[in-house]
Amino acid sequence: QHLPPPGRGTSRHIQQPDGYYSHRPKEKSRVDSNNENSVPKDFENIDNSNFGARSQPHRQSVGATSSKQQREHLQEKAHAQQQAWRDNSPGLGRSSNEVLPVGHQPLAVGNNASYAGGQGVAAGVSRQQYRASQAQQAQSQHRHQHPHRKQATAAPLEVTYDQPPKCEISGKEAISALSRAKSKECRKQIAEVYCRHKEGQLMPEKVTRYCPLEGKANVNVQWDEDSAESFPFKPVRIAFVLVVHGRASRQFQRLFKAIYHTSHYYYIHVDQRSNYLYRQVQALAAQYPNVRVTPWRMATIWGGASLLTMYLRSMADLLAMRDWSWDFFINLSAADYPIRTNNQLVAFLSKYRDMNFIKSHGRDNARFIRKQGLDRLFYECDTHMWRLGDRKIPEGISVDGGSDWFLLNRMFVEYVINSKDDLVTNMKRFYAYTLLPAESFFHTVLENSAHCESMVDNNLRITNWNRKLGCKCQYKHIVDWCGCSPNDFKPADFHRFQQTVRPTFFARKFEASVNQEIVNQLDTYLFGPFPQGTPALSSYWENTYDEPDGVASLSDTQLTYYHSFSRLGLARATASLQGNPKDHSCRYFSPGHRCQCTSTSSQQTSSRATWSSIMPVLATSKLETIGLGAFRRTKLYPHQHIQQVAVE
Repeated sequence: QHLPPPGRGTSRHIQQPDGYYSHRPKEKSRVDSNNENSVPKDFENIDNSNFGARSQPHRQSVGATSSKQQREHLQEKAHAQQQAWRDNSPGLGRSSNEVLPVGHQPLAVGNNASYAGGQGVAAGVSRQQYRASQAQQAQSQHRHQHPHRKQATAAPLEVTYDQPPKCEISGKEAISALSRAKSKECRKQIAEVYCRHKEGQLMPEKVTRYCPLEGKANVNVQWDEDSAESFPFKPVRIAFVLVVHGRASRQFQRLFKAIYHTSHYYYIHVDQRSNYLYRQVQALAAQYPNVRVTPWRMATIWGGASLLTMYLRSMADLLAMRDWSWDFFINLSAADYPIRTNNQLVAFLSKYRDMNFIKSHGRDNARFIRKQGLDRLFYECDTHMWRLGDRKIPEGISVDGGSDWFLLNRMFVEYVINSKDDLVTNMKRFYAYTLLPAESFFHTVLENSAHCESMVDNNLRITNWNRKLGCKCQYKHIVDWCGCSPNDFKPADFHRFQQTVRPTFFARKFEASVNQEIVNQLDTYLFGPFPQGTPALSSYWENTYDEPDGVASLSDTQLTYYHSFSRLGLARATASLQGNPKDHSCRYFSPGHRCQCTSTSSQQTSSRATWSSIMPVLATSKLETIGLGAFRRTKLYPHQHIQQVAVE
């Protein structure tokens, strides 16, 4: 029922020692080649522990040790970790049932490691044990030489259980998670997951592979931009799944306008915490028969299992919509933008309608597993991804991964959602407790399923990765791991959209608050120049408060600013009125409540805050909505830089 179409044999592939690759020559590596994912490239040199406070941003320790010595120290520890990896069992990680008891925790061999794990490299003393004994001797000698100095010791983590756990929780990472989790329910869930894992009830040990190939398949796809505008006889129809959050509704509307076509479908998920944007999206969707908003909402976090859950639920919804007949699933965020026209995209996908476009990380699977933390157990609750210990990769399959932005055909989506076979069932089970699951789940299922020959190692996107700009260890406040995001495109990057050696139709990231001009350039390139006199092309708009959000959504600082601006605006309006000073027909008094506030800025003008308020007229007490505006030269210390406050 879910088998791929016939005729996709291995004759098109060249068998290599590590897999199958297309006849296409290897393209030159570029910063936009999208070969990297959301984990820092130099992850071995980064402190990835989860024992610090989550409220503080990650910083490398700075002390008597120089930065060069620090790097050498981290590299040495990373090398030790790699050696321990080779010395351990071939299962790529600790057994899923193995949890160390209290008092028997060996030293970690790397900042990414929880425990050294496994046996030593010889029957005698292991490298880790030798280094540990050397460290103990050095500490003992130091105490002997400096008996009066106080020794720094880490305070033990204290965990108070709301109810006794079902097992002894001895893993230091699980204890750390329990000590930091805020809610009782989250602590209860963490304890339950840990105990189930300890008892061997959580992870699959072996999974069935259905792919007939012995290695990885990669289909060679050809694309001629000059002939791409020719429309196919039976064009494909696309289901766009837009995953959005925040308050920048104007940028979302620009993206929607750029990708909209009456032949396609648009299913939009708005983050559970973005109520203003949700109302804006609902109002937009009501105007189009082929646009719908998910009736459910989730608080998806970076790296969380909730993102994969959201995608799978969206796919199930789309398959259940009998009036929507679509051929491809494409996921986009508000930071994406098209770099080719709809006709070009449809023509290309119609030619390769049986393919699945997904970007893989490369060939070093062992490094990818370590970097992604696939050999670690994670659990999401309290909008945080907690690291709980080690686990073993299931036997029988090849783990793959890369970018979490993909284009999947309907046949494969039906297989992922409806199949009850061993592969799909166990992969859903495994990735429910995985960091960054959307960067690996679809890759692994596709590569090990009967659909493996439909895999194209290209997600048809350009991503602006530039690790030299400081991408080191973001998101540690929401996940017990290090990660990073792509950089924002700017006007100087426009040539990159035209000089790619592979088919590309979308790019990311575009941040309207950073630069609007690059989006204007793309709009002009794709759809022609804007009409003369088009207003606010270079302006950035973002709502900061909307009345349905409630005053409780504002901070004390915001409330103070808004009240002050309202009073200043009304005072200036009163002073500017001409005529009888006793005429109160155009004078208002503030009841202390606003309807809406919007921040705007552009390259040509100063920053500006505008808000509309319902205020009673002083003479009649009749309520009227008026607009107020405050102009600033900078965003720092607004009370020192207000140039003008006036009624609009």
